[in-house]
Amino acid sequence: MYQVLYRKYRPSTFEDVYGQEHITTVLKNEIASNRISHAFLFTGTRGTGKTTCAKILAKAVNCLNSKDGDPCLECENCVNIENGSIFDVVEIDAASNNGVDNIRELREESNYTPASAKYRVYIIDEVHMLSQGAFNALLKTLEEPPAHVIFILATTEVHKIPATILSRCQRFDFHRISPEDCSKRIKYVASKEGFSVTDEAALLIARLSDGAMRDALSLLDQCVGADNEITVDTVTKAAGLADKEYLFALSDAVINCDSAAALSIIDKLHNDACDMERLCDELISHFRNIMVIKTVKHPEKLIVATPDEIARFEETAKVMTLSAIITALDAFQNALSNIKRGTSGRIETEMAFLKLISPEVQGDINSILQRLSALENGTVTVQKNIISNPVNTQDKPVQRRIELTPIADDDLPPPPVYDEIPERQEDESEPDKISTTVVEDGLIGNWDEVVQLVLSKNRLIGSQLVGSNGYVKGDFVLIDAKFEQFRDLINNIPECKEAVKGAIATVLGRPYKIGPYKKQINETADKFEAFVSRFNNNSNN
Repeated sequence: MYQVLYRKYRPSTFEDVYGQEHITTVLKNEIASNRISHAFLFTGTRGTGKTTCAKILAKAVNCLNSKDGDPCLECENCVNIENGSIFDVVEIDAASNNGVDNIRELREESNYTPASAKYRVYIIDEVHMLSQGAFNALLKTLEEPPAHVIFILATTEVHKIPATILSRCQRFDFHRISPEDCSKRIKYVASKEGFSVTDEAALLIARLSDGAMRDALSLLDQCVGADNEITVDTVTKAAGLADKEYLFALSDAVINCDSAAALSIIDKLHNDACDMERLCDELISHFRNIMVIKTVKHPEKLIVATPDEIARFEETAKVMTLSAIITALDAFQNALSNIKRGTSGRIETEMAFLKLISPEVQGDINSILQRLSALENGTVTVQKNIISNPVNTQDKPVQRRIELTPIADDDLPPPPVYDEIPERQEDESEPDKISTTVVEDGLIGNWDEVVQLVLSKNRLIGSQLVGSNGYVKGDFVLIDAKFEQFRDLINNIPECKEAVKGAIATVLGRPYKIGPYKKQINETADKFEAFVSRFNNNSNN
């Protein structure tokens, strides 16, 4: 019967264990010097060697010919423990044997001396699954165990273990196995099995396993089923990953604000049966690598990538600010979280890209920060505002009369979005000092020229002017902007204000002061609202 690779190549001695030298060295020294504790606690993530080391430790303490703390694998005890025919080494799954009665039975059995081995060894896997009563039943035995009993507890969630149990055990924390060590083991197994694996493929398998050797060998087993010559392409298809080229193409689409390219790539990946949850996970890893390269002097120590990939990451990092990278990470993490809650993977992924490429659809402070980040590198694309039949106020004066009032006037209610932001104090030259006056409509016919000129100087404020209109009133140009952020940018960022004033002076031929405006309600509506207000007040009284 075929035996899967992770079982076939499970280490039999401490020397065979990869990436846990800080643990195996201590255990070997304790066994060699006969300073063996009565209780051990092995903790760490899945697939890092906890149960494997527990079985090796059980063989080592019972070995008749131990060699420097390692089992000989040849004596009767080692052979019987290896094939599971000895009754003195008991492995218990706490997930299915977590009751008080199970632990009481174990405690009674521990009083009997070993039948053939030196020690009775109890390996309790996933010990955090024990109930509170079971932990209490185990506590007394751990506190005063028989001399011939050794407990080895293994868990992935050490925070669930009571402190009274922790204080009675020697604790060993298993680290995630480094990609380098994992790839070495993968190539070793491949050489033993008679198939080939490229260095890049071994490194990719190691990265996908996330420090778990068991997961790495399971994925290797899956790749062998597809091809005996394992390449990056083989691993990519076996794991259902997006190709690296697609990841770089998607990040380029974010940089270039190309939503069509991003959605086309997602559509192709979806049709190729690429898992959208895995794609989001890969994108998080992709942008994390960019973030590390952006912030660390020697990133090759913190990321798993080939030299060519690192060079491409560096090129991407040069044109992205740190805030834009973090915004992308946040978007894909939110998408991944929503996908895990059962929403459509494709839609969530597409929405994440559209929010990154078109931040104006969000309308929050994060979108403004993202647009600022993109503007620092000149990567924002704004569609040109096309105005049909522009009105020239000198040739065709408009007879309609409106009331123009600066937004900054004290008697106006604050804007609904920025009501908690205090008004900026301006000097007497600012438009918030002019009074409300009824004037003829002074619509600027060539206002689109002002907008395009502002876009060429300052894309941030220029994008806020798209779709706006400008009106002349004496020495002022009052701007009717459709975006609510315009007021905040003008009041708080001097560069934005100067860019608008400079463009107006260039197009209109003379300098003007600027300010936003608002149409007031006519007198009839004013009186009607006052009447309704008084009626409501009288009703309440």
